[in-house]
Amino acid sequence: MIDQLKRMATFAAVVEQGSFGAAARALGTTTSAVSQQIRALEREVGMTLLARSTRQVALTTAGQRFHEGCAEMVAAARRAGQTLLEMRDAPVGELRMTVPAGFARMLGDALKPLLQHHPQLGLHLLADDAHTDLVAERMDLALRFGRLPDSNWVAQPLGHLRMQLCAAPSYLARHGIPVHPDDLAQHDAVQLNTGRVAPHLNLLDPVGRAVSVKPAWRSRLSSNSQSWVQHMCEAGLGVAVLAAHDTVDTLREGRVVPVLPGWSLPPLPIYALTPQRGAQPAKVRLALEALLAHMAQWPDSVHVPRQEGLHS
Repeated sequence: MIDQLKRMATFAAVVEQGSFGAAARALGTTTSAVSQQIRALEREVGMTLLARSTRQVALTTAGQRFHEGCAEMVAAARRAGQTLLEMRDAPVGELRMTVPAGFARMLGDALKPLLQHHPQLGLHLLADDAHTDLVAERMDLALRFGRLPDSNWVAQPLGHLRMQLCAAPSYLARHGIPVHPDDLAQHDAVQLNTGRVAPHLNLLDPVGRAVSVKPAWRSRLSSNSQSWVQHMCEAGLGVAVLAAHDTVDTLREGRVVPVLPGWSLPPLPIYALTPQRGAQPAKVRLALEALLAHMAQWPDSVHVPRQEGLHS
């Protein structure tokens, strides 16, 4: 079938160019090779397609009818190629992305200028704190946080997100204020659980040394939604690990306060996942650029930029 399609394209080129020689030059091959392709095609279809003379070639009646289909095939192939070029060079079509639910609003702010300037670009966003099946959902781009599972997808680091251990003042008034990681054993936790809850808590002590703490705190509440975890923490139902970009307003308004001042959580690595290495379609490339530009405006208290990021 592939050989026949190639011969049909050669036949269309002969008709379009008006001679075997001109077709050979257009196709980057020899006149002899073009002639061989046409003879093989005529043998396959069992009819003469071109009437030849020493000076010119002309379509037979069968050739004229057959050429209509060949020309349509070549035109369709050119349109398909042009579509790919447009997708490579300009943001068109639908961009399919997935991000943690708590990041959805931020992503909307980051991509708003891109979507406004490119009306041919659409966006389908899957906001999910669980790990979506990227292949089944036909994703073009995914944002992931923390340690990545084994995957064929290509991970590009985007920096690190600051994390904070927080609790509501009302909770601390009832249960006391922990002053050392060991005190967490007396407290309830509101935890994000996407199927991979760590049995320990990684902290940095006041001089920056890494310490692994195994808190015996009771995971009283858990969810696969980070937004729900923060909501329940603000409601005074336990201590939670919250993303700094989510707590700017709540800390300022006093709805939560930091727990264990002087101790800190290691920044959480942020990755952009794409299904392939190398050059990306314009919609993916420009979305990543818009995302990085937006994140560059975040203060250091929220985000460690990619060029300054820690190794995960």
